[in-house]
Amino acid sequence: MQTITQKTTPKLLDQVRGKIRLKHYSIRTEQAYTDWIKRFILHFGKRHPSELGAAEVEQFLTYLAVEGKVAASTQNQAKSALLFLYRDVLELEFSWLDNVERAKAPKRLPVVLNRDEVHAILSRLSGTHWLIASLLYGSGMRILECLRLRVKDVDFKRREILIRDGKGFKDRVTMLPGALIATLTAHIAKVRELHQADLEQGYGAVYLPNALARKYPNAAREWGWQYVFPSSKLSIDPRGDETRRHHVQDQAVQRAVKQTARDADLVKPATPHTFRHSFATHLLEGGYDIRTVQELLGHSDVSTTMIYTHVLNKGGRGVVSPLDV
Repeated sequence: MQTITQKTTPKLLDQVRGKIRLKHYSIRTEQAYTDWIKRFILHFGKRHPSELGAAEVEQFLTYLAVEGKVAASTQNQAKSALLFLYRDVLELEFSWLDNVERAKAPKRLPVVLNRDEVHAILSRLSGTHWLIASLLYGSGMRILECLRLRVKDVDFKRREILIRDGKGFKDRVTMLPGALIATLTAHIAKVRELHQADLEQGYGAVYLPNALARKYPNAAREWGWQYVFPSSKLSIDPRGDETRRHHVQDQAVQRAVKQTARDADLVKPATPHTFRHSFATHLLEGGYDIRTVQELLGHSDVSTTMIYTHVLNKGGRGVVSPLDV
């Protein structure tokens, strides 16, 4: 007697996750998009999104702004998630998708620490948190770019750091501060011992981006692919069931920097990203060309880098006040 196996259609959120992974979006994007889509569905009484349209999307985004009082960037993230759902998952081409307006985010100047304030924070940090914060200030990396660094992407001889899949899926090269070479070398030696211990216990595999794990089955356990800043404990991969050693969580670094800024009695709201802003501003203060700074930061447009010319300590647009002449 033959049995007929029916193909079941995956649940909507599973379809969303599948499409996100097909496009190689980050785990952060996956979590954010699925969360917004769930909130959208629940907001309309668990109705399927195919039954909803422009009016409901606009109503939901308005609700977020008016009732939820969310920031423009948060509202735009919700909009991006819903557009992804309709265009890429449900594959519904509606003319109204192009007419949904994005909320205008206010243009704000970045918070920049002066050199004394940078020293006040770094001098109070210790261990791995000190090394990460020092790298952020010394190289201009974003926090996740730093935490996702692999051993093979740090070149001590050339004093370079290769940042792969940065914002906008772009690779770039930035500097490795000479002052950190000895400490970073010693740190990586300890990481190698930890990796060796993991291998002996049957672990030692690390997450590989895209389809590299299938293309190179043994690469996940190779030394060069290990994180420079691994977590202190093993954990289960959220996209599978394999036990791996992930990188240090960015929330831990965020908390350490914020607490240290409070301990130093700084009035500026310092975060790990503030070191990136300070890196760019201090390079421009030192007379470096703005195009060079743009390349180090990985900005596509020099106009993005130009914002740091407004926070140089010579005042607005670098003009000296007539009262100081």
